[in-house]
Amino acid sequence: MPTRKIKRMVTKPFVSGPSKVLDKHKGEKISTNIESTITFIQGIMGMNEDLTIRRFHVFGQHQAVIMYFSNMVNQSTVNVDIVKALMYVPPHLIGRTIEINQLIDVLMNDALYHSESRLEGELTVLVDSLLRGETVVTVEGLSHSVIINTRYIDKRSIEQPATEQVIRGPREGFIEPLGTNISLIRYRLQSPDLRIETMEIGRRTKSKVAVCYMEGITNPELVKEVNNRLSKIDIDTVMDSGYLEQFIEDNHYSPFPQVQYTERPDKVVANLAEGRVSILVDGSPLALVVPTVFNQFYQTVEDYTERFVLMSSIRLARLIALVFSLVFPAIYVSIISYNPELIPTEFAVAVAGGRAGVPFPAVVEVIIIEISMEVLREATIRLPQQVGGALSIVGVLVIGQAAVAAGFASPITVVIIALTTIGSFATPAYNAALALRLLRFPLIILAGIFGLYGVMIGLILIANHLLSLKSFGVPYLSPLIPVDFQGLKDLLIRGPLWLMNKRPAFLKTVDETKVSETMFEELEKASTNVLDPLNDKNQ
Repeated sequence: MPTRKIKRMVTKPFVSGPSKVLDKHKGEKISTNIESTITFIQGIMGMNEDLTIRRFHVFGQHQAVIMYFSNMVNQSTVNVDIVKALMYVPPHLIGRTIEINQLIDVLMNDALYHSESRLEGELTVLVDSLLRGETVVTVEGLSHSVIINTRYIDKRSIEQPATEQVIRGPREGFIEPLGTNISLIRYRLQSPDLRIETMEIGRRTKSKVAVCYMEGITNPELVKEVNNRLSKIDIDTVMDSGYLEQFIEDNHYSPFPQVQYTERPDKVVANLAEGRVSILVDGSPLALVVPTVFNQFYQTVEDYTERFVLMSSIRLARLIALVFSLVFPAIYVSIISYNPELIPTEFAVAVAGGRAGVPFPAVVEVIIIEISMEVLREATIRLPQQVGGALSIVGVLVIGQAAVAAGFASPITVVIIALTTIGSFATPAYNAALALRLLRFPLIILAGIFGLYGVMIGLILIANHLLSLKSFGVPYLSPLIPVDFQGLKDLLIRGPLWLMNKRPAFLKTVDETKVSETMFEELEKASTNVLDPLNDKNQ
C-alpha cells in the first residue's frame, strides 16, 4: 500500500506579555534626552486624544516634560502639587544654583507636594505607570523619571448590596475600586494582624488582585496555596473576580460552587476572622472567599445578628425550601406517574379531575412549565427594573391562569412549580440556587422513567458527588462529613454565640479559640438586676 506522509501541525509557542512591542524594549533604560523618551511614549501609545504631553521648565532652568492621561488623573493635583511646585524654586532654596546632579534630591525631598512618588529608570515601566493613571515627569539630563500616583476615577457611592439583602446588619457594600474595598475591610477589622498581598493578573488589563488574610489565625499553607494558584493564571483580561473563581476552584465541571462570593465587607471580615482567605479584584464589587463548604450557601448575616432560637427556626425553614426547590417536582412526577396510591383518596380525585383535559404526561407537562418559568425568570432579570416587576406579575398570573384554562397544564402542576420557584428564591446564594435549579431537570427525567426509584438514584448520585468535592482540600460537606462536633453547632441550627467558641476545625487555624470559654459564666455572675423593685434598698 502506498504510504502517505502525515504533516504534523507545528503549534506556535504562546507569547506572554502585554504587548510584543513592549517585550522588545523590556529592560531598556531611560535616556537623558527627553525627546527620545517622548518619541518612545508616542510610538507605543499611538494616537490618543486623552494623552497629555506638556513641556515646561523645572525651576525655570531645566527642560522637562509631564505626561498623563487626562481622564484618569486628578487635574487639580497635577496642576497644583506637581506642575506649580516644580516651576517655582522652593522658598528655602531661592538664590541657590541647583546643579543637575542635585536635582533628583531636590525634586523628591523639597519640591514635590505629593507623598506617593517614586523614581523609575526603565522605559516600559513608564508605559505601565501611565496606563494605571499615574503621572510621569522626565527632566532633561536625568536618567530616572519621577512617577507620581495621581489616579482618580469617578466611582459610584457606597450603597446597600443588590444581591444580598439584609434586615439587621450593616448596609454598606463593596464597589468597584480596590482601594475603597480594602478601606471598608480595615474599617471593620482594625487589627495589625490583617495582611494584604497584591499582584497583577492579566497580560493586557494588568488587574490588581489583593489577597487578604489574618496572620496568626489563617493557616500559612492555605495562603501559600492561594498565591500559588493565582500566580499560575495566564490570561489576557480579568474583568471580574468570577474569572479567577473559574481558575482556582478544584472541580471545574461541578454545578456546585466551590468558591463563595459576596458584596458585603462584614461577611468578608467574619470569614477572615474564622481563618479563611479573601480575594479582591480591582474593578469588581464581589470578593471571593476560600475555602468554602456547602453550609455557607444557606447562611445569612441575620443568622448571627439575631437571637439563636429565632434564627435556628428560620434556618430550618430555609433548608426545607432548599430541599423543595430540588426534589419537589420530581416527587410529584413519580407519584402521579407510578405511585398514585400514595395520594389520599380525596386529594387523588381532585388531582385526577384537574388533569382530565391535559394532553401531556406528567413528566412532559412539568418540564414544559419548568422551562417556561426559567425563561420568564431570566427575562425578568434582564429587563429594565421598571418593566421587570410588571412582567413577573403578568407572567405568573395571566400566563399561568391562561395555561390552566386552555387545558395546557393542570392547576396542581402550576402550584407545584410555583412552590418550587419560591423555594429556590429562599436560598440566599444565587450560584448555589442556580445549581439546584439545574439539577431539577435530571431528577424530573429520572422520576418520569423510573418513578421514586429514579428520584432516589438521582439523590444518591448528587450526594456521592458532594462527598467527592473539595475546596482547597477541605471536604465540601464539612463539618457533617467528616464529623466535627464543634462545627455541628452551626450546621442545621445556629447555636448560641458563647457555645461556638472554636473556629472551624477543618480550616486548621493557628489560633483555634474564638470566644472565651468562661466569658458567659463570668458575665452571668457579674450581672445584677439593679432596677428590680424587690431589690430597692429605700423600701
